[in-house]
Amino acid sequence: MCTHTAHLPQHHDETLFLTDGGIETTLIFHEGLDLPHFAAFHLLRDDGGTAALRRYYTRYLEIAREKQTGFILESATWRASTDWGTKLGYTQEALDAANAQAIGLLHDLRADYASVVAPIVVSGCIGPRGDGYDPGRVMTTAEAELYHGRQVRVFAEAGVDMVTAITMTNVPEALGVVRAARAAGLPVAISFTVETDGRLPTGQSLRDAVRTVDAETGAAPAYYMINCAHPVHFAHVLERHGGWTSRIRGLRANASMRSHAELDAAPDLDAGDPDDLGARYAAILRQFSHINVLGGCCGTDHRHVERICDAALAKA
Repeated sequence: MCTHTAHLPQHHDETLFLTDGGIETTLIFHEGLDLPHFAAFHLLRDDGGTAALRRYYTRYLEIAREKQTGFILESATWRASTDWGTKLGYTQEALDAANAQAIGLLHDLRADYASVVAPIVVSGCIGPRGDGYDPGRVMTTAEAELYHGRQVRVFAEAGVDMVTAITMTNVPEALGVVRAARAAGLPVAISFTVETDGRLPTGQSLRDAVRTVDAETGAAPAYYMINCAHPVHFAHVLERHGGWTSRIRGLRANASMRSHAELDAAPDLDAGDPDDLGARYAAILRQFSHINVLGGCCGTDHRHVERICDAALAKA
C-alpha cells in the first residue's frame, strides 16, 4: 500500500496539522462506552464499536475541513501491545488483526476526506508497555525494541505513513521504539509525558531526554512531541534558544491542570477551560512557530481542539 511520507509535518513548516484529543476519556465520559484498561482498540471487535470510533474521528476531520488544515489520523492502538492485549484476552494473532483493522479504519477515513482535507497522515500509535503515568520497571532498549517491534511491523504491513510513540515515560523505551521503527523502515515521532515540574516521570529533564534519544540514534526520530500534561507543567522548560527545542513539533496537552496522581485518583472528568487551553497553546506557538502538530490528551475533545486551532491560526 502506498504511503504518504512526503506529507509528514517536518516537511511542511507552513502547514498546521491537527490531530484528535483524548480518545479514551471522550469515549468513556462523553460516549458512555466501556474501555477496559483504557483500550480504545477493543471497540473494533464489533460493528457498533467500530462505528463509534468512526464518529469520533469524523468530528475532528470536520474541524480540519472547516479550518483548512492538515490532519494526522492517530490509530486507536495505544493499548494494543502484547501485555495489554493479554489482559484483555487476545491471542497474539488476534491482536495483530486488531492493529491492522485499526489502521484499515484510518485508510477508509482518509479516502473519505482526501478531497477536502490535505495532507492527511495515517499514524500507528504505540503506547507504553506500562502505565502512562508511571514508568514502573524500565525496560532496556533491547527489551523495548523486541516488545514493540511486532506492533510496528504490523503497522508497516498495514501501510502506515509513520508511527508515533505516545506518552513515553522513559528514554530506554523511546529508544526501543525508534530502533523498531527504523528496522521496519518507518518514520517515527516520540511523544514524552512530563510531571508538573516539566520532568519525565523518571526525573529526567525533557531536554536531556530529547538530546539522549537523538545522540543514541543519530537524530532518527522525525520529531518529538509532548503529551498528557497541561501547558503550565511544561511551557517553562522550553528553551527559546535551545537547539533541542527545535526538535519538538507537536503538543497534545491535557485539559486539566491536575497532576498525574490527582487525575489517576479522580472519579470525574476535568475538562478544564477550552478557551484558556487554546490561549496557552497560542502563547507557546508565538515563541516556537515551528510547532505545527496540535491536538489534545486526557480530558480534551473536539471542542478543545477547535479552540486550539482557532487560537493557533489567530496567534499572529
